[in-house]
Amino acid sequence: MARVHIDDLAAGMVLQQQVCDRSGRMLLPAGEALNDRHLHIFRMWGVVEVEIVGEEIASDAEQDEIPPDPELHARERAVVEELFAHNDPNHPAIKELMRVCIHRRIARAA
Repeated sequence: MARVHIDDLAAGMVLQQQVCDRSGRMLLPAGEALNDRHLHIFRMWGVVEVEIVGEEIASDAEQDEIPPDPELHARERAVVEELFAHNDPNHPAIKELMRVCIHRRIARAA
């Protein structure tokens, strides 16, 4: 079983667990093979990760947890946290936006 980021999903992967939106409504049951339409629906409803059957896959989110330069990562995280100061950092969409912003700022600084 692998927890896979939405950007790393591909058609044909099989869900280990059902996928629900933030309110708990089931979008897709466990055991379903993904297709392009499912991936579009996940993005539309703000699904960031799903569990699939198979080997572990290193997603971008997991790779971002260990930055190449901790000082650069801390500095960019502080800038992004200031930009998102009036948002709920625990909201899945905001959390993902912050992750992407930090990742892009680090890439641009490198």
